[in-house]
Amino acid sequence: MTLTSPQKRKSRWPVWARRGLMENIATVLIALGFLMLFQPFALSLYTYSFITMLAGTVMFIIVSKFPE
Repeated sequence: MTLTSPQKRKSRWPVWARRGLMENIATVLIALGFLMLFQPFALSLYTYSFITMLAGTVMFIIVSKFPE
């Protein structure tokens, strides 16, 4: 028995489904919705900005439960 900290188990999740990458994608999605909200040119982008930000926020909440 060692007194050092136990070693981390390697995750069996695929690399693309781990938390770091998916949190970055969710953050980009939220930022995209924010930019769509504050641009003055296209009404259709303004219309879908709330849905885009909501999808990014929900994705971030779900992904934050994923393993590292």
